[in-house]
Amino acid sequence: MNNFFKIPCKELLLLACLASLKIIAQPSELINPNTDFKNSPLISEIFTADPSAHLFEGRVYIYASHDIETGSIEDDTGNHFNMKDYHVISMNKDGSDLKIHPVGLSVEDVKWAKSRFWAPDAAHKDGTYYLYFPAKDKDEIFRIGVATSKNPAGPFKARPKPMNGSYSIDPSTFIDDDGSAYMYFGGIWGGQLQQWESGEFDPKGSLTDLGVANNPAIMPRMAKLKNNMLEFDEEVKEIQILKKSGEPILTKELEIRFFEAPWIHKIKDVYYLSYSTGDTHNLAYATGDNPYGPFTYQGILGEPVQGWTNHHSTIKIGEQWYLFYHDTEISGKTHLRNVKFTRFDHNPDGSISPIKTYFGSDWKF
Repeated sequence: MNNFFKIPCKELLLLACLASLKIIAQPSELINPNTDFKNSPLISEIFTADPSAHLFEGRVYIYASHDIETGSIEDDTGNHFNMKDYHVISMNKDGSDLKIHPVGLSVEDVKWAKSRFWAPDAAHKDGTYYLYFPAKDKDEIFRIGVATSKNPAGPFKARPKPMNGSYSIDPSTFIDDDGSAYMYFGGIWGGQLQQWESGEFDPKGSLTDLGVANNPAIMPRMAKLKNNMLEFDEEVKEIQILKKSGEPILTKELEIRFFEAPWIHKIKDVYYLSYSTGDTHNLAYATGDNPYGPFTYQGILGEPVQGWTNHHSTIKIGEQWYLFYHDTEISGKTHLRNVKFTRFDHNPDGSISPIKTYFGSDWKF
């Protein structure tokens, strides 16, 4: 008789459960013993921030900023954020085998870049991995670059010039169900988006926003990518984020207006655009029925974390959605951050209940 039939029923049930868990492997939250924080840092060996999480080759890869101490004076242009390289972090889908990979790209290896390796993102197509990153060029203007590798952890080789037509910061990519790829980007204040409102860079432009409280707020930008994933396939477009009334969000509506960090995820036919509100420290979200929008503001995705910035990504691992984010638990300094993650769910009506991960009072704003 086949030995399979000699296994007791209880052991068969256990084996079936284990097999099921393996199929839908997903990481457990790292619960923090310090009750001021919901989650513990993912790593502590280096400071990391602005996590963009992706599933590649059966592993979770996190593309993050690498925070360092620069001694620069803190100001509203982000002068104290002068990152110089990227390390990719990866782990199995169940959270095991956590790795900090060697430097994947350094600013000194990018011919056109001078400084400020801020929040990156990555994408994969036809065996090639694409790292998208902002950096200041020799004229102190933010552009967006592309570097490629055959390995999701790098090392990456940067193209000799930034993407034609690119500007500002916080590139994020979204590949739709039909294979079409899009890039979303932009950030005001130090991200310089307000200096591009005329269509050309204004070196004497505002260092914050357009300064008219009752005018529509500055909006993020997006463009479809060519099949080669290296170039825009169309003119850059402004995304509209509207209030539920259908009216534009105004500059003065700081709790809900776009500041930086656009990110897209999709549930069935609904596109979720989430973003940071910057100086009000929220993560907000809006929904639309196509990748171009318009998007309608729906509410708060993430409440303020400890530290001035709030920057995130969303990813589905197994059957569970996760928010990757950062705070300043380890250093207590707003420019030396640490990546974390937490679970979240979509309600039956598609809404998302605000995610709270900080319960203390020492905000470090």
